[in-house]
Amino acid sequence: MHLDQWIESVPPTSVYVIIGLIIGLESLGIPLPGEIALVTSALLAAKGVVSPWGVAGCAIAGAIIGDSIGYAIGHKGGRPLFARLGRRFPKHFGPDHLATAERAFQRWGMWAVFFGRFIALLRIFAGPLAGTLRMPYWKFLIANVLGGVVWAGGTTLLVYQVGKVAEKYLQGASYIGLAAAALFGVGSALVLKQRAKKSRAAHPEQSGGKSGEPLAGTAAETVD
Repeated sequence: MHLDQWIESVPPTSVYVIIGLIIGLESLGIPLPGEIALVTSALLAAKGVVSPWGVAGCAIAGAIIGDSIGYAIGHKGGRPLFARLGRRFPKHFGPDHLATAERAFQRWGMWAVFFGRFIALLRIFAGPLAGTLRMPYWKFLIANVLGGVVWAGGTTLLVYQVGKVAEKYLQGASYIGLAAAALFGVGSALVLKQRAKKSRAAHPEQSGGKSGEPLAGTAAETVD
């Protein structure tokens, strides 16, 4: 059974718990399809099964709390944490992806947390990496809250409105929404993968460094 089918099969009250947990765990740093779960729940809201405000609220809470826990884990675990994650989840936490995410933090600072919320792989990295780079928590929290509200709340309400309109004309609205979410997720992952390849070619010393080495000092200086 696929994730969307499972969410549609559970009692309505359980949907709120599930969406909060999935997005929270994804934000914490565990590769999960949070975007698909969010779109599925929002489409259920469009069908009147659950409340759109309840879905948005649980998704926002999961995003903020999960990212904050991820920040604490990254702050404590540091570079060795990403070395272990890279061995366990090489497609998500490989050295190329890590190098790309680090450069995003170097360039954008706290706003990498905000914009990272809209990119599948960076959404997983944001909390733990911000903690590892010792970004001041108050800066992280501001970007975390803003990103969680705009991404989770905005996506819920947008899909809800589209679902309400599409339901009048299309019986397969849920599949269209899920296809759009899947395409967005795959597209963002491909963009990040391409950037990772370019970054490895331009900075071979970063992707090939030892796992026990500290993160670049320039990254920590930028996010402070």
